[in-house]
Amino acid sequence: MAHLSDPVTILKGVGPARARQFAALNILTLRDLICHFPRGYEDRTKLVPIASLETDVPACFRATVMNTPRTAHIRKGLDLTKVQVADHSGRLNLTFFNSRFAAENLQYGREYIFYGAVTGDFIGYNMTNPVFETLDSAPVTTRRVLPIYPLTAGLSNAAVLKAVTQALAICDAPAEILPESVRREYGILPAQEAYEAIHAPKSMAQAEQAKRRLIFEEFFVFSAGLSLMRAARAEKRTQAYERLELTDFYAALPFTLTGAQQGAVQDIVRDLGRGAPMNRLIQGDVGSGKTMVAAAAAYLAARNGRQCALMAPTEILAEQHFESFSRLFGPLGITVGLLTGSMTAKQKRTAREELEGGTVQVIVGTHALLTEATQFSNLGLVIADEQHRFGVAQRSRLSAKGEDPHLLVMSATPIPRTLALLMYGDLEVSVLNELPPGREQVDTFLVGESYRARINAFIRKHVSEGHQCFVVCPAVEENEELGVKSAMVWADTLQQTVFPDLRIALLHGQMKGAEKEAAMTAFARGEANVMVATTVIEVGVDVPNATLMVVEDADRFGLSQLHQLRGRVGRGKAKSYCILTTHNRNPETLQRLKALCKTTDGFKIAEEDLRLRGPGDFFGSRQSGLPAFRVADLSMDLETLKQAQAASARWIDDHGTEDTPEALALRDRVQELFSRAEGTMN
Repeated sequence: MAHLSDPVTILKGVGPARARQFAALNILTLRDLICHFPRGYEDRTKLVPIASLETDVPACFRATVMNTPRTAHIRKGLDLTKVQVADHSGRLNLTFFNSRFAAENLQYGREYIFYGAVTGDFIGYNMTNPVFETLDSAPVTTRRVLPIYPLTAGLSNAAVLKAVTQALAICDAPAEILPESVRREYGILPAQEAYEAIHAPKSMAQAEQAKRRLIFEEFFVFSAGLSLMRAARAEKRTQAYERLELTDFYAALPFTLTGAQQGAVQDIVRDLGRGAPMNRLIQGDVGSGKTMVAAAAAYLAARNGRQCALMAPTEILAEQHFESFSRLFGPLGITVGLLTGSMTAKQKRTAREELEGGTVQVIVGTHALLTEATQFSNLGLVIADEQHRFGVAQRSRLSAKGEDPHLLVMSATPIPRTLALLMYGDLEVSVLNELPPGREQVDTFLVGESYRARINAFIRKHVSEGHQCFVVCPAVEENEELGVKSAMVWADTLQQTVFPDLRIALLHGQMKGAEKEAAMTAFARGEANVMVATTVIEVGVDVPNATLMVVEDADRFGLSQLHQLRGRVGRGKAKSYCILTTHNRNPETLQRLKALCKTTDGFKIAEEDLRLRGPGDFFGSRQSGLPAFRVADLSMDLETLKQAQAASARWIDDHGTEDTPEALALRDRVQELFSRAEGTMN
């Protein structure tokens, strides 16, 4: 018997060239091959009479060859083989291109099983290049449910199927990691049966059963990994903070914290006094006051002789945090430093010297905090703003600059609980679900193009009152196929023909980092009246003077994304508005957008978005924060996810530390998943 760790080259027909093709799909070992699952199936089990074949719908049929195949040489490199076949219901002409196999193997008067799609119209029907097998041969391409695999250049579906079939014949499937009690409770196939059935199902129903087992397994492993990470962290010890009094901090604030903010601060106080590293997520809607909660944590770190590092995703956000922390902490005798990439070499050197010397207690920065040159005197707390903008690896690199420092993560993306468990399953969660006093809700309206003159008049009204406006477009450049407004063209149109007397600024993702920072900073300073932008402003600068957000072609955005964009306004004292425009008349699309007009509760919006669009909208194409699942699809398999999470949590609590074969296999699998996910988890 072969072993799962053996290279694919031990298989018959897999030489160096074929191995290179498999390597392009990250298939190096037999395990990789057996875990290269089909992306779909073709059901070739049902035989259809010729008369019932539908145009362009592939199907299997049984027919007799009615004449000897004739091959014509058309030109160099092109031979056509034609033959007619028939059954009790009708006749059909078949054409094969450059197929010596068909020319030599189709025999007059003999019956075959064919699979292909009819093309043609009332003039005549034809089938091109169908696959075929004799009635007495083993079903390989017909009379079976055929798996369809992800492929790469030079590698055919047949070649992958042949290799997988060989691999399953000479080695066992990956070890069973799901306990029998769990399999019984949820009706899950055993491992060996599932791995065989996913590649060679006897029916579509069996393929679905096998797929469900493997989806459940992936979620079970991931959830178990998070549980084991929590357990390992719980064993770590760190010196408990003793000075946890916040009276001076609260007295320095120009306002009173909301009940939700105070609750989150109490969670942090408990964590810091426990003697184990804190790992907490502050999840709050746009404008819910996460920064002040983080400030309380930074204050406690400083009061206990520890340094705090706050990492922001952009320089402009880092500068805003620096300014607000400096104002707050100055009177409290806490020194705040700044470290960003665009600072001069001398400024950076000074900041790093102060940090290493311990004269700076709170440092605010961007990725510059991660470089080897940045050293701390006594790092005790790491705060990451907008977690899913940073990789897990980056978070770990910053934490490694201290001895098991406390970690506080802030996220302004409301995420349904199911997905939050996946993204942040290793973190304790505090939710901020109240807006601070003085923050008014942003009124949201959905309008069509017929309202254009009124929109323009509304923009002018806000500018005339001394306020600023955002206009968001879905594309950077003109794209006739999409038929949506581009930021570049629309900014030019507004400046040249609509508002020639106003100052229109432009911001988009194709601009260099420094250009983006400069444009946003200038807008924040009030140097432009209207900022035309793409979603690059989704997580961005605080402009309290901006009171109007117009989103062009709003149907092109997800609800959660629109909610984030809407959060760019309403940050000052003046009443703010968000206008969504769309040409789309699709009832479902309009219903989706109207949901945003009815509520400003980010969590309700997130749940609705998940129901309508799946999870991609939260994470973008790379599903930030999630491993690259091989079979599971988060938009389709949420029920299975919930079941697997519940089963995993129970089993880890009861048996996770045992050394049974299942427990050992599960720990190995967790290790493999998280090492594979290192490049994709974000």
